[in-house]
Amino acid sequence: MTGLALDLTGAEVLFPDGLRRERLSFADGVITSDPTGYEVDLGGFLVLPGIIDLHGDGFERHLAPRRGAMKEMTEGVVAAEAELAANGITTGVMAQFYSWEGGLRGPEFAARVFAAIRDVRGEVVTDLIPQLRFEINLLDHYAGLPKQIAEWDVPYVVFNDHLPHDRLAAGKKPPRLTGQALKAGRNPERHWAFLRELHDRSPEVPAALDRLVPQLAAAGLRMGSHDDHTEIDRATWRSRGVAISEFPETAEAAEAARDAADSVILGAPNVVRGGSHKGNASAVELITMGLGDALASDYHYPSPRRAALMLVRSGICDLATAWNLLSQGPARILGLSDRGRIAPGLRADLVILDAASQRVAATISAGRLSYLHGDIASRLIGQRRPFSGSTSPRQGA
Repeated sequence: MTGLALDLTGAEVLFPDGLRRERLSFADGVITSDPTGYEVDLGGFLVLPGIIDLHGDGFERHLAPRRGAMKEMTEGVVAAEAELAANGITTGVMAQFYSWEGGLRGPEFAARVFAAIRDVRGEVVTDLIPQLRFEINLLDHYAGLPKQIAEWDVPYVVFNDHLPHDRLAAGKKPPRLTGQALKAGRNPERHWAFLRELHDRSPEVPAALDRLVPQLAAAGLRMGSHDDHTEIDRATWRSRGVAISEFPETAEAAEAARDAADSVILGAPNVVRGGSHKGNASAVELITMGLGDALASDYHYPSPRRAALMLVRSGICDLATAWNLLSQGPARILGLSDRGRIAPGLRADLVILDAASQRVAATISAGRLSYLHGDIASRLIGQRRPFSGSTSPRQGA
């Protein structure tokens, strides 16, 4: 499908150098310099680059709203894609655990999720990118992981370590052990023993990672580390070739990433909340210090838009700088040179906000409508008229 062919006029458009009231045209899925011949007056709206969400796991409730309740996984992915679009997200990284936690975060469930994403990607409008969140203590899974990743068509891997090492080292049971065990389908005592086994094998993990990461790099995968805490953490991951620091927990780790030109992804909910729900570094403070390259939805899809607008309202930065954390910055991290800015020749990935409420009125991905809400509908699809600067309207609207 080629999508719409439109000339948007009357709106304030966010170009790389800031807002300007200027015609924005797109056809065949890309932004054009010349008008297409179909004018739409968007006075009272803002047109911005579509949001590229680098890490979101808010789709879990769509794929399995209750344990065992969702049998048709593709329907859950379609529902999640609708939520992405409703929040101005035109490219969404769907972050799926591959974890000792089991259940919705276990290897078997991950296989189903990635298969469903692969099956529906060609049917939905939002560009969906799967991300594998791999728990590094699953040593018995290393050998087969590269083949699985290739079969799932996963281009992006993040390494996690969520084992409660301190408690396990002290021989203490982690909080909520019984509930976690039941979700994983394990006897609580067996689950505790399993966690202790994983913890006891921790000395084997660095060498295993040193073998695994080069294999994934050779396959062209992007790789990140999750929750870096110290400068040494970041340096260790960098030495392996893992150049993305996802949600660093401290300014020390974020500074280490910045100083080495690694990419830093921060959580948008952290900005919206005014701080980390786990007591980690404030994303607002890190952004103020110049230590963030991108904001991601994490667990809440409305947060990226809200976070960028909050940064503007609080005077921390202007709109172009704040919105770059949602568009141009993420595009660079993912190596997507065809999006992230409003410029001729790039994908027509756009989010249209009501200027008064600053809520999402429409989302357009590669020139195709993925979300439309309220009065803007009659403007976009009901009142098109030939643009005064063109005498030969193009087809495809």
